[in-house]
Amino acid sequence: MDTTDALAALAALSHPTRLDAFRLLVRHSPGGLPTGALVEASGLTQSTFSTHLAVMAKAGLVSAEKRGRQQVQHARLDTLRQLMTFLAKDCCEGRAELCEPLIADLTCC
Repeated sequence: MDTTDALAALAALSHPTRLDAFRLLVRHSPGGLPTGALVEASGLTQSTFSTHLAVMAKAGLVSAEKRGRQQVQHARLDTLRQLMTFLAKDCCEGRAELCEPLIADLTCC
């Protein structure tokens, strides 16, 4: 990930609706959620939410899969990993012990 990609992802997540939707998709990985479920969770209209979804897709944060008549949205966990790595890379100037609390927080239970 380069600076341009990181800025696009951060900008996409800087809106409360998009951040909430992305976090919801992460919680439902790897299965994803139908677009209708995301719209319902957001409380917005389909057309308004579609705009938010397009911003996240353009930033590489979400992808869609057609299942029958439904569009199922997925969080792109690879992009999330790349963004987190980009943000934390070299944060400790080679002192691994400074990054240990961050790594511990990110370790799944």
